[in-house]
Amino acid sequence: MNENQVPGTAGGTHVAGAPLTTTQIEQASPELLRNDIDRRIVKVRPMSTPIDQLSRCGNIRRADSMTVEYYSVDTKATETTVKETYPGGEGQRISDDIALHVIKTDADAIFDVSETILVPDVAGYAAEGEEAMPLVLYVTGKGAGGGIEVSAVNPPVVGMEGERHMPRLSKGVRLVRMGRAATELDVQTPQFAALPRKARNNCQIFKMQVEQSTLARLAGKEVEWSLSDQEEAAIIDMRLGMEKSFIFGSPARIFDTTKNEYIYLTGGIWGQAPRNHKLKLEGMTENDLVALCSAAFTGNNGSKRKILIAGTGLMEALSKLEHSKVIRSGETKVKWGIEFKEFVSNFGTLYIVHSEIFDQCGHVYDGFVVDPNYITKYVHVPFSAERLDLRRSGQRNTDAVVITEASCLVLRYPNAHMRVTGVL
Repeated sequence: MNENQVPGTAGGTHVAGAPLTTTQIEQASPELLRNDIDRRIVKVRPMSTPIDQLSRCGNIRRADSMTVEYYSVDTKATETTVKETYPGGEGQRISDDIALHVIKTDADAIFDVSETILVPDVAGYAAEGEEAMPLVLYVTGKGAGGGIEVSAVNPPVVGMEGERHMPRLSKGVRLVRMGRAATELDVQTPQFAALPRKARNNCQIFKMQVEQSTLARLAGKEVEWSLSDQEEAAIIDMRLGMEKSFIFGSPARIFDTTKNEYIYLTGGIWGQAPRNHKLKLEGMTENDLVALCSAAFTGNNGSKRKILIAGTGLMEALSKLEHSKVIRSGETKVKWGIEFKEFVSNFGTLYIVHSEIFDQCGHVYDGFVVDPNYITKYVHVPFSAERLDLRRSGQRNTDAVVITEASCLVLRYPNAHMRVTGVL
């Protein structure tokens, strides 16, 4: 703090006896200019760089180093299948209501004691004149030799004597986890913990240099920064490059022997998404679009409003579809400064936007479904503009501005996002 800056009563800073300058602003409130610049950057052709635009309007975290380590959390599997056919029968009866059976599944670990299991494809008990409900099982423990120990809650009538036993469970029959069932005096339950998966990505240093004779005069008014045509062209070119890296980049750290320094390259979200949906484009029907919505909104812990960024080929196929009450289209929405075409299905709402970045990167017929609530931007060096005086340094008779940002994107809840691969 210099001699003209006076501390305020609540931790702020005041300037006394001198005019307010950008230098004093940078010393007293370094985030002020930066936030103003970043706020204005998002207004530069947002439709051309939707991912970069979303990242600036969404969750942003400060990174303390160029390599970012983060944790992504998945949800516990909700269903599995029977691994070996269980013949059924009376089982080991330990009370009038409980008869124990050990069945082996393809994922025994997802079941805990006191959980209930729905067997949707196997009928349970049905009273006379009533329709049978699906079989329900209660988990009592783990099998000594593997599998899970269960008791049938509503076993069907088996045999001529009206006895109710566990029915046959064929290999491949679905088992769906349901709620836990405790007694009145239970105060504890088997522990549950979701262990996050550790991953890492690199922040990449993006730079763009603009030289212009009048730039020094303009840069002196950074708080009221207005972009010239040359500056706007440079920034959109920079953002287009960042967009490609954020989507299709490959993480790496390479050593430049000329500069004797490491170069960090960021990994794109295309490679971070674990799910891929193949979409038939030739002769696409509404059923294909319904299947796309089903894949985008089911089997994950995401929200019911997601964004589909589409290449030209995919966008053309979607535009040719005729829609009915199942899929409602035609409405245009503007969110985050981007104009979307809205597709509403019974599974959720897709906001669709065209991106030529996919065309340029060899993904004309592909797209990417992103959940904006679960994408995070890590920033090591915030977007900033630094003035260079090349005239005084003896390099060129001009002044320059270097625009810099070191950042990367990561996907939280990776299963909430999905690649879409178009098939002709």
